[in-house]
Amino acid sequence: MACFLFRKKLSSSSSYSSFPFPLSLSDTMIHSILFKLDFNTRLHTWCSFRCLSSYHISGKFDLTDLTQPHTWYPNARRKKRNVFLHVGPTNSGKTYNALKRLESSSSGVYCGPLRLLAWEVAQRLNKAKVPCNLITGQEREEIDDAKHSSVTVEMADLTSEYRCAVIDEIQMVGCRTRGFSFTRALLGISSDELHLCGDPAAVPLIQRILEVTGDLIKVQYYDRLSPLIPLKYPLGSFSNIKTGDCIVTFSRHEIYKLKKKIENGGKHLCSVVYGSLPPETRTKQATMFNDESSEFGVLVASDAIGMGLNLNISRIIFSTLKKFDGVYTRELTVPEIKQIAGRAGRYGSKFPIGEVTCLDAEDLPLLHSSLGSPSPVLEHAGLFPTFDLLTLYSRLHSTTNFHPILEQFLEKAKLSPDYFIADCEHTLKVATVVDTFPLGLYDKYLFCLSPVDMNDDIAAQGLIQFAENYAKKGLVRLREIFTPGTLQVPKSHNALKELESIHKVLDLYVWLSFRMEDSFPDRELASSQKAICSLLIEEFLERLGWQTQGKGSYRHSPLHLQQKISMHCTVRPSP
Repeated sequence: MACFLFRKKLSSSSSYSSFPFPLSLSDTMIHSILFKLDFNTRLHTWCSFRCLSSYHISGKFDLTDLTQPHTWYPNARRKKRNVFLHVGPTNSGKTYNALKRLESSSSGVYCGPLRLLAWEVAQRLNKAKVPCNLITGQEREEIDDAKHSSVTVEMADLTSEYRCAVIDEIQMVGCRTRGFSFTRALLGISSDELHLCGDPAAVPLIQRILEVTGDLIKVQYYDRLSPLIPLKYPLGSFSNIKTGDCIVTFSRHEIYKLKKKIENGGKHLCSVVYGSLPPETRTKQATMFNDESSEFGVLVASDAIGMGLNLNISRIIFSTLKKFDGVYTRELTVPEIKQIAGRAGRYGSKFPIGEVTCLDAEDLPLLHSSLGSPSPVLEHAGLFPTFDLLTLYSRLHSTTNFHPILEQFLEKAKLSPDYFIADCEHTLKVATVVDTFPLGLYDKYLFCLSPVDMNDDIAAQGLIQFAENYAKKGLVRLREIFTPGTLQVPKSHNALKELESIHKVLDLYVWLSFRMEDSFPDRELASSQKAICSLLIEEFLERLGWQTQGKGSYRHSPLHLQQKISMHCTVRPSP
């Protein structure tokens, strides 16, 4: 297995004294703060001050007043946007219609919740002879003369002007961790037309939020294009599994347990899809499942199938209707059940009629009641303070310790009834780590926004090592903590989990390299090693299926695998 040379582990605990912060600034205090900044930052910060709603009311700035976030985005407010809400169930054509409008526009942007969706839309537009860039946290594929971009929602450019913009899965404004990114795009994208696709439950909230913007809003409702039939009987026995089935469960351990149980029956091989698999591996597993000539005709998956993958599923089978959400084990919500169940019976696929059932009869009443119920109406959209506000707050109190600044700011934040502050538990965990290093506030802010899984020991150690090396030298070479050439096909589930974690560390390096390019110069090496990780994970998953059924021949010979790996090893050596 690959060698990560982590030198030390930092304590994740830290204590901070609680102290009262003055929250309002007079003009004299503002000028004092601005005087300390360079010209460009000073100009940008002054513009941010002018957008604060409290200034217009009292002549003073209350930095914690977040009651009018629409004023943070003056570019968008200069337009009277035409907003089209495309709402309906899964598999209803709502996103298809919005994308047709994007395709016919002279310029535009698609904002999706997942890298897979952004990649899919970029592929679609380029295939339709509409040059389209792909921009995610870890990828930049720029096309000559492109006036369209497909991006993950966090990467939405609020400084550009568009003829048409699409925000997919807009109901995610209510997500406790990522909702603020959807709110930012909703309020901040400067486009003549803004198309919002998602669940009808988001409509009243979106209408209220946009009342103050002056935008014109039109709502279009869609019906499902193909039938979805809730079965009255459970699966019963695993001998009733058939090609096209997808069994849904909510832990990595259960996914592999179910895969083994099905494959031991000798009739089917199973593809798997779950969140910690690399996106490329998820795509490959989905492709194998969709391929009629493949022997991997059954899918075992987590709720990661809820969006982002085109899957030809005949029947969804819930192994359970409970999941651990990181805090406690709870029943699935109505929207979660409907989102997952709706993946069966894709319009135009081999299985145009979808079915859904459960492994156990005791779960059927909840399944049926959920499918027959509307999703609860969303009440609030997520918000997170901008870096400008946090910078001013830290200057006012003469500290660059990010944890106490963010914690105190969030305690004092004032919100309107339509908003909530995003769950910052992850951000505060990272802040605890980066505050131990002599870094500037912006660097700490970047590390806190990075896609690191702090619940994964290897991934967390990767972030710690990157931050420590950056603080010491301003330069982070990948080879200082990772030895290329040591990656191998996993031989056990523990080794597979370790390889998934290594992929996360490499992914983090690539993310940081796009934001601090001079300090993280080994993006090409990290990307090639990421690709090798994905290949090795795919090989393990395929061999696992063949071995379970006692078949000695694999689809790919070791020589073929080595050739594919060699294609990703042509990276120029680092100087």
